[in-house]
Amino acid sequence: MDLAVLGGTVVTPAGRQRVHVYVRDGRVAALSSERLSAREEVDAAGLLVLPGVVDAHVHFMDPGDPSREDFPTGSAAAAVGGATTVIEHTHAAPVVTPEELRRKAEYLRTRSVVDFGLAAHAWKGRLGEAPATWEAGALYVKAFTCTTHGVPGLSAADLLVLFKALSAVGGICLVHAEDEALTAEAERRLREAGRTDGGLVPEWRSREAEQVAAAAVCVLARCTGARAVIAHASSPEVVDLARALGGVHVESCPQYFHLLEGEVQHHGAFRKFTPPARARTEEDLLAMWERLRDGRIDYVATDHAPATRRQKLEGSIWDVHFGLPGVETTLTLMLNGAAAGRLSLERLVQALCETPARVYGLYPRKGTLQPGSDADLVLVDPAREHVLADGRVVSKAGWTPYSGLRVRGAVVRTYVRGRLVAEEGRPVAEPGWGRWVRRAEASE
Repeated sequence: MDLAVLGGTVVTPAGRQRVHVYVRDGRVAALSSERLSAREEVDAAGLLVLPGVVDAHVHFMDPGDPSREDFPTGSAAAAVGGATTVIEHTHAAPVVTPEELRRKAEYLRTRSVVDFGLAAHAWKGRLGEAPATWEAGALYVKAFTCTTHGVPGLSAADLLVLFKALSAVGGICLVHAEDEALTAEAERRLREAGRTDGGLVPEWRSREAEQVAAAAVCVLARCTGARAVIAHASSPEVVDLARALGGVHVESCPQYFHLLEGEVQHHGAFRKFTPPARARTEEDLLAMWERLRDGRIDYVATDHAPATRRQKLEGSIWDVHFGLPGVETTLTLMLNGAAAGRLSLERLVQALCETPARVYGLYPRKGTLQPGSDADLVLVDPAREHVLADGRVVSKAGWTPYSGLRVRGAVVRTYVRGRLVAEEGRPVAEPGWGRWVRRAEASE
């Protein structure tokens, strides 16, 4: 064996088992109570051994706007946070065609610490190109229902065309759901009133706009048989609406379990993301945890969309970038939630590892620890308490909205295909180890 991780507690959605994990040629070779010889041994006594997190929604801005993030820094941050596979798409350099997909994959061949999948964009006026790009290896096609980040919004008629085309090839669409008519009218009214305070963000990107668009996505997915995911569901109302109408998966993000709507009044651009935080009370946050715990929220991703502190301070609240950094804090935040009894460790592994791997066609290569799967391992100390701080952020952002939060549960080591890539908050592997991953049936 190449590597033996000894004496840790392996956590799966089905339960926990104290067992040794053995790795050979970058894959899990065995989970066994027997002591086998290995070239390298790691003592994991007292630690949890989790599958690597599959973060299905990140923006590393590379190529595009590397002043905000690039693949070397973003993937290093992912490794530190326990994410061993990311699915990335860059709005500043959108992928629309198979050739653009292949060109981006080649560009990134030496730039990632962790394994990566790539997503494509559904572009207004070019929707017919989405099926071929899916078949070439995009893990999903991203669609916006309102113009955001320079990406043109799609109407319900556009979505119908897109869903029919993707349904014909078995493709999947991740949808940013905010209604264009409602957001545009709110923007007109707020600008006319001269508003420049942070509180305009949740009025502009309103609850109603998200719910109207989410309902349309559900109806159109059911009508066409297309596979669709509601991205970054922000509130219990959106989650419950999607579950009542059916036909879709539901993604959410850590900000909707931790941040309050009113914080934007004080923090301004540092809480400018969309959909915005919706929770007004701690009870609202607990309602989101309940929906994650019981499976109404299928999986958690970060929507990592960083900007530096300087960039968040340039210009008015209207002009600065949307988005938060998050790829290196998400697992820690969810471990802290588990320590507080808000969800089980088993459910955590299901929501952060197994389900996104299943939804996007990477399971059982990713998202699980079983013989034959990639040896993507995260060693976690569940008892370690620490305080999240800007000074320890690896991302180019250099800050976190959770700075000052005391948490319980720490990532100790991260392995990608059996190689150590991060240890105790530091990346220890060079970019280039990470590989482009695709579904088994994707065409070469």
